[in-house]
Amino acid sequence: MDAVSVGCEPSPWKLLRQELLSYVELFLQAAVSGCQMSVPPERTEAMWGDFITCLRDQDLISSAELETQTGYLLTKAAASRPLFLLLDDNFYYQSMRYEVYQLARKYSLGFCQLFLDCPLETCLERNEQRAQTLPPETIQLMGRKIERPNPERNAWERNSLAVMSTAPSAASQQLIDLFLTALENPVKCVEDDVEQKEMDRIICSTNILHQADQTLRRIVSATMKEAKDKQLLPYNLKLLAEELNKLKTEFLEDLRQGNQKYLSFQRTIHMSDIISVFQFEKSNVAQRYFSKKHSI
Repeated sequence: MDAVSVGCEPSPWKLLRQELLSYVELFLQAAVSGCQMSVPPERTEAMWGDFITCLRDQDLISSAELETQTGYLLTKAAASRPLFLLLDDNFYYQSMRYEVYQLARKYSLGFCQLFLDCPLETCLERNEQRAQTLPPETIQLMGRKIERPNPERNAWERNSLAVMSTAPSAASQQLIDLFLTALENPVKCVEDDVEQKEMDRIICSTNILHQADQTLRRIVSATMKEAKDKQLLPYNLKLLAEELNKLKTEFLEDLRQGNQKYLSFQRTIHMSDIISVFQFEKSNVAQRYFSKKHSI
């Protein structure tokens, strides 16, 4: 089987996120060039309206309303230096953060990342205190998906800081140093094969993770159907399901962390490799239960 390629359309959420980044780029173009910020011909009106309101509230664009608005004048505050642009989001995949890094590189701007490290239990507790709570499963899923900054592996993430969200004030000086380092060391605007290969690797890794997740779910479901057909006792069925789901979670986490356990012998990873190794590990687990299907 060949390497995994993208075979599906981007999700609506991904398209909206990329559209918002295009608005951010329009602001960056205006701030760097000193010209007015143009209005995109194709836009989602509600999101564009929220973006403009956000800039106005921070006194970054003129509050003057023109009947035929083709552009927005930036204020003196927007033209002053230093200017920090904070993007507050989960950015749980490295590929999402890399898109922001590309903008910084395109306009020779400083770039840094602040990762708020919050234990899952604390997230769930804080969620219960919100006026509008999220389903606990959503937070647990995010906890499994999120990819921490990895400066050792990704050179573009070297200007990153992880802070415990339970005690953020303890890192105040580190945070100041992070911002100053970003300001003093803007990303060089270069077209480099190494950077392009890094981008391709991140995108490919994200696509493989998504497809692997879907494929491994189907394998687990098929194995559980086979177990029911073999009339395993309910108690053993429960244990088998728990063990297979644990294996799937560990397998995906290993893929996310760079194949340190299950696929460490592979230089390049294809879906056929993932399926083959997971089928082998899954069979080892399932056979233990199939051999004792009538035991109590």
